[in-house]
Amino acid sequence: MTDTRARASTPFFFRDVSDIPVEMDQPTGTVSDSRSRPLRDLRISVTDRCNFRCVYCMPKEIFGRDFAFLERDELLSFDEITRLTRIAVAHGVQKIRLTGGEPLLRKGIEELIGMLAAVKTPDGGALDIALTTNGSALAVKAQALKDAGLTRITVSLDSLDDATFRTMNDVNFPVARVLRGIEAAHEVGLGPIKINMVVKRGLNDQDVVEMARHFKGSPYILRFIEFMDVGNSNGWKMAEVVPSSEVISRIDAEFPLEEVAPNYGGETSVRWRYRDGSGEIGVISSVTASFCGSCTRARVSAEGKLFTCLFATDGHDLRALMRGGCTDEQLSVVLAQIWRDRSDRYSELRSASTRYGEAKGRKKIEMSYIGG
Repeated sequence: MTDTRARASTPFFFRDVSDIPVEMDQPTGTVSDSRSRPLRDLRISVTDRCNFRCVYCMPKEIFGRDFAFLERDELLSFDEITRLTRIAVAHGVQKIRLTGGEPLLRKGIEELIGMLAAVKTPDGGALDIALTTNGSALAVKAQALKDAGLTRITVSLDSLDDATFRTMNDVNFPVARVLRGIEAAHEVGLGPIKINMVVKRGLNDQDVVEMARHFKGSPYILRFIEFMDVGNSNGWKMAEVVPSSEVISRIDAEFPLEEVAPNYGGETSVRWRYRDGSGEIGVISSVTASFCGSCTRARVSAEGKLFTCLFATDGHDLRALMRGGCTDEQLSVVLAQIWRDRSDRYSELRSASTRYGEAKGRKKIEMSYIGG
């Protein structure tokens, strides 16, 4: 059997059960990659479908009426997702985030959340189970999600201006319905609620200060995300990126800010609070200020491929292994080995080589495929 632990520069892909080493390392509650980054967060896409066609994620000209989405039997089942989660938790995962596409489109999502809520950490603690949504169905589903065991929710909201919001989601969905969903989630206790705004120059950057004004003093945490070069279909250009430093400067001119320490190691968002004590905002700067060095996140696509970087080109097919007779012990070995071999640092490399140009020549997985 080939020793796969020496493959950090050229990751080994487990094609079937015969590729799995005979040696069965027992999980110890922690596993670290080739850059000493522990595995702490698992983001699981439960569907590749979405009812929005956001211009920076699933542009309509690519994801049109004829686009072939996954069939139901191609998706990981709830049992498979729970099995994978249980094994990942044994290796140190503490946070589970359900993503999509739009996760609330997955039929029976509440059942899955209940199954995940029953998984405990090695010391018997509860998992932190979060979900990212466009908010379109949140007003209807908030109570059921909370009752099922969901801990927190993040809502994507790119503008408060209805015309701009409709343009960005490109399905003429009104912003008022998302705002009602946010209120419903707050009322049932799905918090702290985070609001994510992807900022694209020339499209919605004029709304940055108004977003801050609206959510200042509220129980919600507003986060501004740099327009990222995820995938190959969103027409990314560096000229359309509004650096987080500019976002902070604009808001600080109206509402004085001060930077505060992160909540935990590996946090992607840099936190800022209003000097008058009326809340905080965050900025996620994966283009202008890479956070690869502290990344603790793995991602699983809707049909069960494990990706060790948001900007990955290939994934490890865990569905094939699970449906091919892989035991829990073997799946545990696979997960640990993949993470040990991980050496991803795409944002650092991109920042060094294409910071002032366009990212070219490297095919990447679409954001809608692995949930961002």
